[in-house]
Amino acid sequence: MAELVPRENREVMTLREAIDRLFEESFVRPWTHFARAGERGMALDVYDEGDHVVVEAVVPGVKSEDVDVRVEGNVLTIRAETSKSKDVSDEKYFYRERYRGVMQRSVTLPSEVNADKADARLENGILRLALPKAEKERTRRIQVKGA
Repeated sequence: MAELVPRENREVMTLREAIDRLFEESFVRPWTHFARAGERGMALDVYDEGDHVVVEAVVPGVKSEDVDVRVEGNVLTIRAETSKSKDVSDEKYFYRERYRGVMQRSVTLPSEVNADKADARLENGILRLALPKAEKERTRRIQVKGA
């Protein structure tokens, strides 16, 4: 009879584990590939709402005071940090799948924005940024007069 070896003591992962990992990294958490070393990326949506560019980012378990949002030119950078649980020591975990640490993502916005008039709200793990487009980026209608 085969002896069951705990997962952490095996040197080779099973084919099923390899496929599960590939699927998760490709489809469930594809944004992790955009992070720097020691950081994790975040999923986000960017869309146009007329006079605003709206960005919605997934930042689970993050408090508003632990979120840093910066705009430089038309590059938006969001950095969020969660801390490790101090109640449970590392050796007591059976599974540890929730990420703790720094999440960061930088994206080029489709137009320049006025960051001074931005509205940022964090609710239920979703950071929503409403970034007003810079005056020069807005479409204006020119009235044509008849002779």
